[in-house]
Amino acid sequence: MSCPPLSFDVPPYRLSGTVVGALLNDPAQLAALGEAVHAPPHKAPPRAPVLEVKPRHTLAGDGAAVELPAGEAALEAGASLGIVIGTTACRVGAARALDHVAGYLVALDFSLPLASHYRPSVRLKARDGFCPLGPAVVPAAAVADPDALHIELSVDGVVVHRHGTAGRVRSVAALIADVSKFMTLHPGDVLLLGRAHGAPLARAGQAVAARIEGVGTLHARLVAEANA
Repeated sequence: MSCPPLSFDVPPYRLSGTVVGALLNDPAQLAALGEAVHAPPHKAPPRAPVLEVKPRHTLAGDGAAVELPAGEAALEAGASLGIVIGTTACRVGAARALDHVAGYLVALDFSLPLASHYRPSVRLKARDGFCPLGPAVVPAAAVADPDALHIELSVDGVVVHRHGTAGRVRSVAALIADVSKFMTLHPGDVLLLGRAHGAPLARAGQAVAARIEGVGTLHARLVAEANA
C-alpha cells in the first residue's frame, strides 16, 4: 500500500473518520442519464439523497500516492467540497444547518470508470487511498458562501475540469438537512457535496490537484499498483 493514511488531526480540527459522499448531486449527472432514469433499475429520478460511504481505508492526506490497479488504464478523478461537521446534527432544518458546520476542506474522489451510479461496485470506488482529504479545514466563518465556490481540477499542472458548488441538486444546507433526517452527523464527520459531471481521467505517473476557491489545493499522484 503506497497511500499514506490520513491523519485525522487535520488542522485546526480533528476528523472522526466518517466520510459520506453525495452521488448524482449535479443536475448534469441526472441529465446524462436521459430516459434511462425512468427505466429499471432506477425506475424514477431519486427523491432522497443518493449517498455512498467512504470507509477509512479509502482516506488519505495531501500528497498521497494513489494506486492505479493493475490492468486498468486510468482512474476518474473528481473534486468535491468537504463539509466538516462541528456540532451534532440530528433532524436539523435547512435554515439552521450551516450552524452545525465547523469548516470546509477539499476532497479528491477517485474511482475506476463507472458504467452506472446505481449501486456502484465497491471494487470500483472504495479501494485503498481513493479519497484524499485536506490540506486543512478552513473555518466556516472564512467561507462567505459555500454554494458559490469555483472548483478546478488539474492534471500535470493543466486545468482539465472546471465547475463549482452552485446549482447543485442539494445545496450544502439542504444536503445536511436531508441527510440528518435519518443519519446523525457528529463532530468531525465529513459530508462530500459530490463531484460534478464529466470527471476527467488520470493515468499512472500523473499528478492531480484539486483547488477550491477560498478552501485550498489538494494534491495526489497516481502510481502503478505495486507488485504483490
